Amino acid sequence: MAHIDLGLDETQHPGITGLMTYRPETAVPLNALAEALLRAPHPTLTAGERELIAAYVSGLNDCTFCCSSHSAFAAAQLDGGMPLVRQVRVDPDAADIPAKLRGLLRIAAAVQESGRKVTPELVDAARAAGATDLEVHDTVLIAAAFCMFNRYVDGLGTRLPEDPGAYDETALRIVASGYVGSA
Repeated sequence: MAHIDLGLDETQHPGITGLMTYRPETAVPLNALAEALLRAPHPTLTAGERELIAAYVSGLNDCTFCCSSHSAFAAAQLDGGMPLVRQVRVDPDAADIPAKLRGLLRIAAAVQESGRKVTPELVDAARAAGATDLEVHDTVLIAAAFCMFNRYVDGLGTRLPEDPGAYDETALRIVASGYVGSA
């Protein structure tokens, strides 16, 4: 049970979905932010890669709901599926991903710890691996936003889905309709 009365059946609205239902006036901009960061057309980062960054940061923050959700969303959009997502979450340095993505994940991990942990050396290393300024920017913004989303979900003590398969079902909806279309 959430720390506050959401006025709804939390088994039907686990995690952030219950919070979005409770405060639709904040749900609209939060969903729009998620849509812009994770689903909107991007010149170089795929939706799966952006979801992977969100899942990775959420795992570092120990946010079970967001990590599980965005892992499923990433897996549904990446050729390596859930095995690749698990590899990245355990050890991005050993995962079978491009060096550019590895560099961006290092930046995301630094943001998760503190924005001030992002150093010129981390940015230069990502650039040397092929990252653009836009990709560095968007990685920092995704990581920062997911620190906020993770704290929102966990700070209010939201409930997890009773069926772990719910994450896969939601992934199908997100991939098909996005965050704004599925709200």
